[in-house]
Amino acid sequence: MTASSTARSAVAALLLLSAATVAFAKPLDAAGLARFDAGYARCEQKYEHMRGHADEAYLGVYRIKDDDKMRARLAELRKKAAYQTERAKADKRLSKQSPELDKKFASQCAATWGQVAAQAAPAAASAPASGPAKK
Repeated sequence: MTASSTARSAVAALLLLSAATVAFAKPLDAAGLARFDAGYARCEQKYEHMRGHADEAYLGVYRIKDDDKMRARLAELRKKAAYQTERAKADKRLSKQSPELDKKFASQCAATWGQVAAQAAPAAASAPASGPAKK
């Protein structure tokens, strides 16, 4: 391997690493949250067990710690103009009905809820088990 090809490989690896870092930093942006919320709202309409868990689902999908600080950050993002604009666009796109789109959404909703359940499972496993009441 020549020095120039080694240097190119190193630069390529660095670019790949920085792209991955940007990808991980991206989930907390107003436009992305708006698109997620629009889709999740559609899941909530169809699946009662998903209602009221949008923040939990969003944080779970991106494997972000679900705590008061992150929920407050999501609330801040939802107040931004970029969120409002993107949410209106997403709602308009999702208002079109088709059997194909419904099938895709059913699959997406199941996958999203599966991620929420997977994130909740470690917390449930670490919680102390409550045994029968003692008399």
